[in-house]
Amino acid sequence: MTAAAIPPPRMLVLWCPDWPVVAAAASAGVPSHLPAAVFSANRVVACSAVARAAGVRRGMRRREAQARCPEIVVFGEDPDRDARLFEPVAAAVEELIVGVEVVRPGVVAVPIEGASGYFGGETRLVELLVDHVSGEVGVECQIGVADGLFAATLAAHRSVLVEPGTGAEFLEPLSIAELDQPDCDRSDLVDLLRRLGLRTLGAFAALPERDVVARFGNTGLLAHRLANGKDERPPHRRHPAPELSVTKTFDPPLDRIDVAAFMAKTLAGRFHSGLASRGLACTRLGIYATTERGEELSRIWRCAEPLTPEAIADRVRWQFEGWLKTGDGRRPTAGVSELRLEPEETVEGRSLQLGLWAGGAGTEHTPEADRAARALVHVQGLLGADSVFTAVLEGGRGPGERVRLVPWGDQRTLAEGHDAAWPERLPGPSLATVFEEPVPATVVDADGAEVGVTDRYRLTARPYEVTVDGEARRVRDWAGPWPVTARWWAPDGPDTCVRVQAVLEGACPQQPDLAVLLRWQRRCNPVWTVEGVYD
Repeated sequence: MTAAAIPPPRMLVLWCPDWPVVAAAASAGVPSHLPAAVFSANRVVACSAVARAAGVRRGMRRREAQARCPEIVVFGEDPDRDARLFEPVAAAVEELIVGVEVVRPGVVAVPIEGASGYFGGETRLVELLVDHVSGEVGVECQIGVADGLFAATLAAHRSVLVEPGTGAEFLEPLSIAELDQPDCDRSDLVDLLRRLGLRTLGAFAALPERDVVARFGNTGLLAHRLANGKDERPPHRRHPAPELSVTKTFDPPLDRIDVAAFMAKTLAGRFHSGLASRGLACTRLGIYATTERGEELSRIWRCAEPLTPEAIADRVRWQFEGWLKTGDGRRPTAGVSELRLEPEETVEGRSLQLGLWAGGAGTEHTPEADRAARALVHVQGLLGADSVFTAVLEGGRGPGERVRLVPWGDQRTLAEGHDAAWPERLPGPSLATVFEEPVPATVVDADGAEVGVTDRYRLTARPYEVTVDGEARRVRDWAGPWPVTARWWAPDGPDTCVRVQAVLEGACPQQPDLAVLLRWQRRCNPVWTVEGVYD
């Protein structure tokens, strides 16, 4: 039998629907009956069934989602939270079946040829697994069984057990959009296939493989294999050499997630370099740990694409969060004394071509930058991972909305629309200091009456004096107002705020003037606050 004729392994996939929302709601203590969604770059990445019933969809902008469902609870994307809370689910599956692989938080896969025979068939195994996970962890899950991971994942979305050898028939009528999975972005390929008139997986699978490679390259070839019900890669993969494993011992043992995260970065770099030196890359990562009391911890992470050093470090960090923050009875009783990374599966590597000279034009690898990076990592090691941040520009209208703080070492990705011409955005110059919580203030006119805002967003009088923290200062000059209308879809009316720039005189000749940004908001008490100060 040729390699191409070898069928993909029989796989069981357990899928927890809307897991990012489930994890976020559980972490924040939000009841499951409330509509909720997780947003990234101002777009919906996951939403609950209640939110979907109200018209919210994945990829929808935040404003449109809130217009369709004003009561929706908004959460930010947090892969660490998703992975940490998913560990009890993976552990519950592992109590019945060995060889569990975490595809991504919310999805686990496991070969079931041996387990199905032990438990009396696939149907009986699925019933036992659903009852066990629901009883032990208390989360909703769906299970699918098919030949190969891709078909089994789509079967889990439909709670279907596909008969052996019929994977291609099962996939044939499904939409071509199924190729675009969260762990492997193929949106550009899917869009192109649609424009070419290929609407289903069966229509794409019917194309000759040679033509697919010539037109779409390696990405198209992999997608074509999936559409045909084959495995993600040919079954004859390289057998990882034993010396490619990387082991690290810790004295004292690791019992803090932030310290483990820093160790993971160094270990991931060594692990990736060892593979790259042999022209390999890892697609299934085994993470094995031993505690000070001899407890053995293990988990295998499967990835659609070869892992980068950053991706390896992320998975090690996620796994440590899952182990160290899980519930009583599952948490290890001592710190981790040994950590081992093993390449469970490798493919041809994809190396990154770096610059010839570090510190050259257009790079950030200058000696000064390296020294600063080491200093910041040292501060994080002393004070924790959340002690050092860098700023990333975001899209928004208010000064506090335009900056997102990213922990040092995490990926600094610019949000979509960060440089767009936002309507109602405050004109320059930018604030030097934005207060985390606006400071209450009182703004009065020359007669001592409080200055308000009309329905047409005009000030009722000229600002004469501003009192902040009990200190009254006269207004030398001012500009505005600049109105911002938010939540215009709310049943009780829009939430409008008005911003005014003002220069305040010093209380005495020796005291310099102070330039501030004042904000008036109808639903706030007090009405006027100081949002920030200028240099």
